[in-house]
Amino acid sequence: MKTPCISVCRFDGRTGWCVACGRTLPECREWKKAPRPRRLAISKALPARLAKLDARGVRVIEAEA
Repeated sequence: MKTPCISVCRFDGRTGWCVACGRTLPECREWKKAPRPRRLAISKALPARLAKLDARGVRVIEAEA
């Protein structure tokens, strides 16, 4: 499974989510070693997180990176 990382790695102080991929720092750290079900669970949560970051105007997309 491909990582959602786009090599921006800036975290929102309010939510703790990366403003580019939506993962938390612990989720980023565990990604490579996490079993597939865990990576799928993290991936499933990302669209909602990114939408919340979009709504607050703090999300960074690849073109801005």
